[in-house]
Amino acid sequence: MPVTIRPATAADDAALAELERATRLPTVSPAEYQPRPFFGSTRPDEVLVADLDGRVVGYVEVRPPTPLPSNAHVLAVEGLAVSADVRGQGIAQRLLAAVEERAHERSAERVTLRVLAPNAPARALYEKLGYRVEGVLVGEFRLPVGPGGAVQPVDDILMAKPL
Repeated sequence: MPVTIRPATAADDAALAELERATRLPTVSPAEYQPRPFFGSTRPDEVLVADLDGRVVGYVEVRPPTPLPSNAHVLAVEGLAVSADVRGQGIAQRLLAAVEERAHERSAERVTLRVLAPNAPARALYEKLGYRVEGVLVGEFRLPVGPGGAVQPVDDILMAKPL
């Protein structure tokens, strides 16, 4: 069965929370996973899900970066995850294409995102899709990503794609 990209609904909350828990790693997010309802701080209309035969296998959170009218031409990817058992099948790429469709519908001219330097697969995907590095916050986080879980400085990379 093919993967469908669709808007999230409140009924997706538990599946999204579990996917967030399963994919929250120090190389992906500087924040430790805290059990909570997924829609506790995110609204369903800010999330697109990848649905495989009725199972949520991926999501992307996208919203304006600020409430300022002067920033309304930008959409920000605030979270992206794909279940480990279906990675490498183009699901993240399809989710990001849906973000661009949403951006066009809202007359946005740019999509931005932040990615941690150790997340090489995500960085490679973003570059392949036309995102470019616009800034690096050097050593912005100290995370357990070194040998044996040693804490090391990690750069936070801002990437963007003009539409």
